[in-house]
Amino acid sequence: MTSSNKSSAAPVPSSKLCSHNLTSLHYRDANLVDDLIGQKSFTEVMLMQILGRPIRPVDIRITDAVLIVLMEHGLTPSSISSRLVYMSAPENLQGAVAAGLLAVGSQFVGTTENCSRLLDRIEAAADARSEALAIAREHRQRGGAIPGFGHHLHKPVDPRAYKLLDLAKAEADLAGHKIAALELLSEAINEVYGRQITLNATGAIAALLGEIGVATNGMRGFAVISRAAGLVSHIVEEQQCPTGRFIWETVENAIE
Repeated sequence: MTSSNKSSAAPVPSSKLCSHNLTSLHYRDANLVDDLIGQKSFTEVMLMQILGRPIRPVDIRITDAVLIVLMEHGLTPSSISSRLVYMSAPENLQGAVAAGLLAVGSQFVGTTENCSRLLDRIEAAADARSEALAIAREHRQRGGAIPGFGHHLHKPVDPRAYKLLDLAKAEADLAGHKIAALELLSEAINEVYGRQITLNATGAIAALLGEIGVATNGMRGFAVISRAAGLVSHIVEEQQCPTGRFIWETVENAIE
């Protein structure tokens, strides 16, 4: 191979997440044994790995609040899927959890990502209020749910959303730009629809994760992390008090 061919070759891919040798293992630049085990919480190390920067106390507080809110939603398509798969294959707990995680998407749990894209649009616009009104009009004309808004149970207020926003507003280290964009969007939606549309928890979570620097395309990962813990609890409960066969037989009898 000539020198010119060598210089034009693509760079070899690399990863900065982990390195190891015969005597030590590192997460990024931190020694696992000396710097992390017994020194840092799971949330802090997770954020360090995902965000790739030093983690502030406010990042941990916001992330813990978000993960707690997303962890448990009762008997949803996600948890029902996990319970039914576990009933079918009780030797495969991880398969049951994985089945439930497949339901984290644009309709349930994963709507945070879609709401964040709307907030990104508002922040990037020269006239934020006009952009918020344009988004509201687009969704009303198209019909269907607005990501981050509406709830089948909590009306007219989702208490989780306002608790999260209150927590974030009390943090002096957050700029507040994403929260301002969310509130502007909420006002625009209410104006265009002529009534109050519930700002739900996933909308608030979009703003909070954005405030600590989580990229829009990575937000659904936080739902996956949190919901995995919730699904494990559903499987443990399923082991103690099985519901899978009851769910199966109920559906079989109810649907012709």
